[in-house]
Amino acid sequence: QVQLVESGGGLVQAGGSLRLSCAASGRTFSRYGVGWFRQAPGTEREFVAAILWTGSRTYYGDSVKGRFTISRNNAKNTVYLQMNSLKPEDTAVYYCAAGSTGRDIRAYNYWGQGTQVTVSS
Repeated sequence: QVQLVESGGGLVQAGGSLRLSCAASGRTFSRYGVGWFRQAPGTEREFVAAILWTGSRTYYGDSVKGRFTISRNNAKNTVYLQMNSLKPEDTAVYYCAAGSTGRDIRAYNYWGQGTQVTVSS
């Protein structure tokens, strides 16, 4: 069993940066791929980024490629999402999830409660 808690969300101006953290409990966390997804009101949950359990491979959604960076520290049971050059359209609730990684939401078994990111224009 893995429990996930996101933090680091908040209000930022367009062009600014935020770093989200996903802290996990569970001794087997380091064996899971981790993904970040986001959901704005009235929309479906959207893939943002993912990282293999080894950290050796990462995946990004087209809308964030070149601006967001995912990383992980298995010793700290934490995955990070560094978000730069933020745009108003990045406004959403951001969720981290653990599973077999990749872009498919169905690959993830464990989800956090989400953290709100709001980007003002």
